[in-house]
Amino acid sequence: MTELFLSAGRGPQECAWALARLLSRLEADAARRGLRVVRVETVPGERPGTHRSVLVRISGAGAEEFAVGWTGTLCWQAASPYRPGHGRKNWYVTARPHRADVAATPFREADVAIVPCRTGGPGGQHRNKASTAVRATHRPSGLTVVVDTERHLHLNRRIAVDLLRRRLAEGDDAARRAGTTARWRIHDELVRGDPVRVERP
Repeated sequence: MTELFLSAGRGPQECAWALARLLSRLEADAARRGLRVVRVETVPGERPGTHRSVLVRISGAGAEEFAVGWTGTLCWQAASPYRPGHGRKNWYVTARPHRADVAATPFREADVAIVPCRTGGPGGQHRNKASTAVRATHRPSGLTVVVDTERHLHLNRRIAVDLLRRRLAEGDDAARRAGTTARWRIHDELVRGDPVRVERP
């Protein structure tokens, strides 16, 4: 038995639509191999029949090998059902293994990787031209946050580390109460260098 977490990330509504299509394809593929897939938890998308994220449990002979084939970046190639004439046809979803243990995750600031980045939006030249935002990742848990609320890098860094510490503690508390690891609903981003599995209608 293995668990797989699929997420539409912070992508547009088409990514949530693509996740639903990919999930159906995954379930059909598993059924052909004699595997059982159960949707443990789903976070609905903005439109009916779509999902922002889904946690599935796969069981049967060869479940782990099957999950590996669906792990990484998944691409659904199709025209947008919501924006006719839109040029983009590639909609991305990530799929990652999910551990179901309940051990508390210790927080050490040394385990946090901080990457400065730029963000768009209002705020003037400084915000748009300087890398004052931060993407912080807690390596042991894979939890990632992006903070761009302040105009200074060191302030955003401090906020990001505090946010990770708090979310990790909340997740461990929820895991102990529920008897399973908390299912993070933070939208993870595509990782450059991931293998891409392409599916079409």
